[in-house]
Amino acid sequence: MSHDEGAHKLAYPIPSPGALEPPAEWAELRQQCPVATVTLPSGDEATLLTRYDDVRQVLSDPRFTRSSPEAARISANKSGGVFNSEMATALPQSGEEHLRWRRRISRWFTAKRMAALRPGIEAMADQLIDDMLAQGAPANLKAALGFPLPVWVICTMLGVPESDRNRFAHWSDTLLNLTRYTDEEVQRAQSEFVAYMSALVAEKRAEPGDDLLSELAHGEDPMPETELVATGQALLVAGHETTANMIGKMVALLLAGRRRWESLVEDRSLVRTAVEEALRFDANAGFGMPRYIPEEAEVAGTQFAGGTTLVCSMGSANRDERAFDGAGEMNLARTPNPHLAFGAGAHSCLGQALARTELQAVLEVLLRRLPSLELAVGVEELHRLEGLAVGGLREVPVRW
Repeated sequence: MSHDEGAHKLAYPIPSPGALEPPAEWAELRQQCPVATVTLPSGDEATLLTRYDDVRQVLSDPRFTRSSPEAARISANKSGGVFNSEMATALPQSGEEHLRWRRRISRWFTAKRMAALRPGIEAMADQLIDDMLAQGAPANLKAALGFPLPVWVICTMLGVPESDRNRFAHWSDTLLNLTRYTDEEVQRAQSEFVAYMSALVAEKRAEPGDDLLSELAHGEDPMPETELVATGQALLVAGHETTANMIGKMVALLLAGRRRWESLVEDRSLVRTAVEEALRFDANAGFGMPRYIPEEAEVAGTQFAGGTTLVCSMGSANRDERAFDGAGEMNLARTPNPHLAFGAGAHSCLGQALARTELQAVLEVLLRRLPSLELAVGVEELHRLEGLAVGGLREVPVRW
């Protein structure tokens, strides 16, 4: 079946039967229609890719950009969603400029820096768990641990004062909006966010500290204002929202099969591979990655005209039997595990070393402190977060 026969005019994102389950359509699309036409929340059309090799190829291809004024709009509001926002367009999207930008930022995300951060991350997790225990069971693990921890870490790295940490949740939710907020709410939150970031950047220029924003504001080659503000925004949103949600999903996945949790309690050396497998197995990974094809190109054996918007489903690609043995099973010792949760190529997730460090640290501390942890509700009572570009659970009720 070719992608334009219109047999699959699916609404995308595709709803799922259970909070931790993939939509049945994924397997069907991978088998029969790996290049499918879909309708986005904005009403615009795009082409959905669901197979591992195709998704990897597109994400790694430097010819395809993340966004363009001509690309399909993702969300129904005026800005068209996070990939079309002013923040996204203020950052260099491709070529030399993009590589230069990445190099400057990635110096802050090296494995060495992450190893140095780890004891602090574990201490923070311990403190949050102390607070959760003091409040008593049942608790919402997402609110008690999943959200505060990554916010604290990224704010510390950027040099955001502690008193301001709680303001970011709403700002980043509106930026990741697909269908949840009105234009007016999105606009208001975005101007507040930009105003806040601009003031913070001005402070760092006046009185630099030992943090990422200060270094970018000074250094041999100070970053221009709009780019620096957008960089701060991008790192705050990316640095907390995805990891915060992933902490909740990872723990839910591990507790949903009791044997999974117990095998980790018995053998902590599995923590590293278990984190990778949770990232691969996550069937609620959010929107995926859009790519814009500026001129005619062949992808997945299909010729595309210039002006096509592709959507890469990393969640589906990570369940592709062609790429992973027993792809539908969670194997906590799986290695190698070349999943695409962090993307691939020049735009692969800049903060993946940080995300891995946070996920491993949280899991280590939970296993040590709460070996008897369990879900306080049945798996069927877990609910997905709807209407945002990132996948997550509304809450993760636990007891111990």
